[in-house]
Amino acid sequence: MNDDIFDFGFTAVDEDELAVVQTQQAQVTQTTAKAESTQDQLDQLYNAVMPLLTNLKKNPEKEYILWPNRTEKIDEFEQKLLDIYKGK
Repeated sequence: MNDDIFDFGFTAVDEDELAVVQTQQAQVTQTTAKAESTQDQLDQLYNAVMPLLTNLKKNPEKEYILWPNRTEKIDEFEQKLLDIYKGK
């Protein structure tokens, strides 16, 4: 090992360079949090819609779907989608 090359693994920076790095790290953290939040909303939306589509595909040989209280159920589902959209 050459002793005059060993620098202990750090590099000197001035305050402006440090401020830029800290700002960029804060932006990366904020963007990552927003991306995770958006992914969570998309996952919730997917998980809300898939059971509906799965149930609609059941028994394709039958021409009619029995759906009691359809209006109330659709209203509830619309509200659930709206809550997911608004991040509630």
